[in-house]
Amino acid sequence: MIVTPPPFPVIIGPTAGGKSRFAVELCHAIANRTARPAEVVTADSMQVYRRMDIGTAKPTLEERAGIAHHLIDLVEPAETFTVDQWLRRAEACIADIRARGAVPVVVGGTNLYVKALLEGLFEGPAADESLRAELSAMDPALRRAELKQSDPEAAARIHFNDVRRTVRALEVFRLTGKPISAHQQQWGAERAIRPDALVVGLEWPTELINRRINARVRQMADDGLVGEVRAILAEKAFGPQSREALGYKQLIEALQTDPTPDGLVNALERIKIETRRFAKNQRTWLKRFREIEGSIWVDGASAASVGAVDRVLERMQLRR
Repeated sequence: MIVTPPPFPVIIGPTAGGKSRFAVELCHAIANRTARPAEVVTADSMQVYRRMDIGTAKPTLEERAGIAHHLIDLVEPAETFTVDQWLRRAEACIADIRARGAVPVVVGGTNLYVKALLEGLFEGPAADESLRAELSAMDPALRRAELKQSDPEAAARIHFNDVRRTVRALEVFRLTGKPISAHQQQWGAERAIRPDALVVGLEWPTELINRRINARVRQMADDGLVGEVRAILAEKAFGPQSREALGYKQLIEALQTDPTPDGLVNALERIKIETRRFAKNQRTWLKRFREIEGSIWVDGASAASVGAVDRVLERMQLRR
């Protein structure tokens, strides 16, 4: 008789919202209830980078509390890493965990990664190398102007200095005559959510999550974030993708232009502001995830409580 494995939880929520802690608590609860180990699969586009630990809120060995964590520390900061690379590794990792009789618990830090896992990838047209070369050689201001005209929505979310994503957005528009943002909306409308996943969302009031963000940035500074960035920068090890990471970008700019104590303090304040802005953008994603039928949403402040964990276990249909 073929035994269908229980659905694996996919934990989502705002930055600084306690997702990693909740995942660890859930893993321990799964093991206690079923005598089967549970392991974390991380869905974070910046925790894949080695040595970028403090600024990405990568869980420490102590915070992992003996639970195996996968898909962190995969590449060096100089390397690029794409959603399709992550998805291939994630699918293989989930299959391996299940083959060993364990339970995967996915923790989302990057909502695009979570969307790809739940719905599959938007493939888009194949790369046109000659067109990419043309777009890459364009004057940055003209390239940005074309993006704003052809795809204002993409321009609003793609940073001016993010050449790779800008080129891809323009490439898709020129090849299909349709903005990449429209393709991505259609992708979400047409794809079914995979049936073996259970979306678990952590909810926080805006005011409270903003306070947690400010506190996290202060803690990162106390833990040595400036030194971490300075060390990687000194080795010229940042790549075009990793240097855009929230928290790193602001400190890189400060260390290169105004490395005085006041300059670094100002950079830390900018990190708080940008992280709060990022959390606001996340809320749009979370509203879309909330529409997923069968998803569970729990109060973030009590997410690690026995009651919240038990709700997830029951929906996973795990029995003692």
